[in-house]
Amino acid sequence: MTSTRISRRGNAAHRFYSVVVFVVLASLDNVAIGLVPPLYGPISGALGVSQRLLGLVTAVSFLASAVAAVAWAYVGDRADRKPLLMIGTLIWAAGTGGSALAQHYPAFLAAQLLAAIGLGAVGSVGFSVVTDLISPRRRGLVMSFWGLSQGVGTLAGTLTGGILGNTDWRRPFVVLTVVGLVATVAYLFTYNIRRGQSEPELAGALDAGAEYDYRISRADLPRILARRTNRWLILQGLTAQAAFGSLVWLPVLFAQRAEAQGYSAATAVVVGSVFATLFQLGGVLSIVGGLVGDALQRRTLRGRALVAAVGILAAVPFYLVLFFVPIRIDVPDGGSRWAVVRAVLASVVTEPTVGLSLLTAVVALALTSANSPNWFALIADVNPPEHRGTVYSLGNLVNGVGRAAGNGLVGVAFHGLRAAFPPPLNYAVGLAAFQFFFIPTGVMYWLAARTSPGDIEAVHDLLHARADRL
Repeated sequence: MTSTRISRRGNAAHRFYSVVVFVVLASLDNVAIGLVPPLYGPISGALGVSQRLLGLVTAVSFLASAVAAVAWAYVGDRADRKPLLMIGTLIWAAGTGGSALAQHYPAFLAAQLLAAIGLGAVGSVGFSVVTDLISPRRRGLVMSFWGLSQGVGTLAGTLTGGILGNTDWRRPFVVLTVVGLVATVAYLFTYNIRRGQSEPELAGALDAGAEYDYRISRADLPRILARRTNRWLILQGLTAQAAFGSLVWLPVLFAQRAEAQGYSAATAVVVGSVFATLFQLGGVLSIVGGLVGDALQRRTLRGRALVAAVGILAAVPFYLVLFFVPIRIDVPDGGSRWAVVRAVLASVVTEPTVGLSLLTAVVALALTSANSPNWFALIADVNPPEHRGTVYSLGNLVNGVGRAAGNGLVGVAFHGLRAAFPPPLNYAVGLAAFQFFFIPTGVMYWLAARTSPGDIEAVHDLLHARADRL
């Protein structure tokens, strides 16, 4: 029996490698997403368009990726998932490479849309695979790494764009294209994860040689939406991502603050990217949110949703402080990018305003990051294995709409506020206003806390019945 279990489930090293590959690849799609905003200035100058049009590219790309993810996920819930992930990675690598070669705005837009279509596969199909690798007791923890990898990817994109692209905006796109091709090769050495293999209810049947052969069909879609917890988990993304989507403008806010203090545009781009990266380090504490969610979920089936609700609502005041607290910037204007980076890092301990801002940002991001792992884990908890990729993609679609709206509308808000609030104050006021979208998000998680126990028990009963039939 032991040899059967190892051969069919993979040995520990192979399983660990597979988890690492999927988590790292989840970060790469967010590197691609975070790459463009720090480079709005240089790209707009090179392509001869306004920064608002580049903000539109980011917003449309969010939406295109989310729409494509629904199709990728539905096919992934019916077919072999490994080839789909490899194809998706190659597509986004091609789009990223095309972005580096674009000489005009329409070509840049088309390349970004192609990359977005490929990115849709990595998140949705990859999520389905990872949930089949991890037992329910540890879902919050592992999903915190999954969500953290995406946050780290966004930070890496912001930092890569600002540092590698401050003198040549095409360079970071070329680097990421090469990384995408390497990632495709890494897929070849992951093993094929079986659907349902992490579910305790199915363990006996699968170890005995049975196959979980249930697949999603179009008739399942009404049943998916009939689960009340699914509705709240999907809808919360509309308001949550409107707030999160606005935060891609953080590098611009801090770059504008640097320019207002007399620094050149090239130096300001590096300053904005490094500050925005530092201020999002609180996302690392999503691991704590996942652990707390796991622990509380073992005590009450409402646990994960309650942790997310409290975290989201408690973060709002900290964001407001972050946007308005003044920062004194002291870096060598016109110096090398690394000299500017070192000066910004040193200011954390030498300049009290920077240290206060960093502390505020870490607390705000730590609280909101409790949302991510518990959202992922709840989707797995309240849905059978063959539905999870599709439910994730439907949630991601609504997330994409909210994120696109937040990213696009906040740019319009900045422009409208300019008459009353000169830069960089218009950016601070606009970002602050968009954080109030977190309030209805917290309310929806509280409602999910009321419905999730019944939906989780229904899935347990369903899997027990299927195990008997298998």
